[in-house]
Amino acid sequence: MMPRVLRQCAALARMNILSIPQRIWMSVSTCFAIALVVAVLLVFLAMGNGFKQAQSSAGAADIAIVLRDGAQTEISSTVSREQVMLLEEAPGIARASGKPLLSAELYVIVDGIRRSNGLKSNLPLRGLGVEGAALRHNVRIVQGRMFRSGTNELVVGQGVTREFAGFDLGHTLRLGQTVWTVVGIFADGGTVRESELWADVGVVQSVFHRLNVFQTVRARLASPAALATLKSHVANDPRLQLVVESEAEYFSEQAKQSSGLIQNLGWPLAIIMAIGALAGALNTMYSSVAARGTEIATLRAIGFGGIPTFAGTLAEALALSIVGGLFGVLAATVVFNGYSASTLSSNFTQVIFTFKMTPALCVRALWLAITIGLIGGILPAIRAARLPIVGMLGEQ
Repeated sequence: MMPRVLRQCAALARMNILSIPQRIWMSVSTCFAIALVVAVLLVFLAMGNGFKQAQSSAGAADIAIVLRDGAQTEISSTVSREQVMLLEEAPGIARASGKPLLSAELYVIVDGIRRSNGLKSNLPLRGLGVEGAALRHNVRIVQGRMFRSGTNELVVGQGVTREFAGFDLGHTLRLGQTVWTVVGIFADGGTVRESELWADVGVVQSVFHRLNVFQTVRARLASPAALATLKSHVANDPRLQLVVESEAEYFSEQAKQSSGLIQNLGWPLAIIMAIGALAGALNTMYSSVAARGTEIATLRAIGFGGIPTFAGTLAEALALSIVGGLFGVLAATVVFNGYSASTLSSNFTQVIFTFKMTPALCVRALWLAITIGLIGGILPAIRAARLPIVGMLGEQ
């Protein structure tokens, strides 16, 4: 019995799918609606994924970042020069020639002009200590050179040069009350660091009137395990009132908050659009059943059961949803994969990132398409399975 039912299901599924061209325009509209839903969802997922990778991949397990106790971001942190001097003697920090490998840094907000629309946006200008660049593992100068200490020279992330005007090599620009010269462009594998401008910390302190004040301290650990030693020392010294975590932990938390928000915006929008696509799928499938009423009744009369009729109609709906989903994935991938964009970070500055499509994200988007087809096909499939044989044949 079961093999016969399966053969009938396969036969009717094939028949229904091959008859789709007879309802071409309604089928195309359904596929287009589903493709649009999938593309929109996938764009938001890829945006969140790209933003997350830009932040989380910047962190290293053997680099510690020190912030004021209670500060969640660099922009809200302050570290005094006295606290920096105490940290220089702390255990767990790597040393070279007897000197601690750390960088006390200042993080200020400056204006940048977007290439796309000419509008101003916040960019981060980071004042680095002598060891600052060396504490970023994958940073390399791809054009020009590093800035010289004590000068109004900038090195700029290549993400900034891509999205903002006026930061190309050799250009001069005014930040604060001072004219700066761009002497180098650096790359860091597409991480959040490529959204920054770097200069000598002493000069940044002077220009922006932040003398004797820093916001963060980065330090190379003797080993990743030394993080616990440094944390314990800082926690037990009442003069410090600072918190220590690895760069990997810090950026992971920042990425989780921001990328989660982006993706949480995408799902509600996709679901609202999916309701519209579902209405289109229902209309298409009910029309399909109505147009083939006599055909369905004839098949029932010659021995095809209700289950194969149900399965054949549902297969048609799923076929339309899969085709629409695949087109949506293809369109989103071709247009947006690798697309460069920027958005506001938790530090109120722009983070430049690229959209990252992955097979896992594509599968999630396709499941939404299949769900639309499944829900949109069940009720018409039930109707097809329950069509009265005598009544439909009698109308012929």
